[in-house]
Amino acid sequence: MKYSFNVEDAGQIFVGAFALAVPVSFSEEAWHLGETLPTSNLLMLLSLSILFLSLYTYHSVFQTNVKHRRFVFIFRIVIAYLMTAFVVALVLLCLNKLPFIDSPWTAIKRIIVISMPASMGAIVVDSFDKE
Repeated sequence: MKYSFNVEDAGQIFVGAFALAVPVSFSEEAWHLGETLPTSNLLMLLSLSILFLSLYTYHSVFQTNVKHRRFVFIFRIVIAYLMTAFVVALVLLCLNKLPFIDSPWTAIKRIIVISMPASMGAIVVDSFDKE
């Protein structure tokens, strides 16, 4: 069973996040949602992202065995989401759709909107190499 987090895991998370961040980041609808989504809906979206990451990690990566590895379990969820957000930010920056200087709140909202599907891609690819 895989309980540690290493460079291979980080690479898998980056690849999985990139695989879903790219097509969604090219969507004008995602950019528009990042501009118009109310904060309450944005928080619900962020919560759903974390919830689904947690459920998938619990059942697939840890196979429900987290009793003695709670810190590693939580760390894996947090790091997967943060790495995903970083990948999404890089893709949006490359597309000139990350207005951190002019409109930082819009930039953050776009990252959160696109990170939802991208984070699922990240954690699914990360789970492929169970030991």
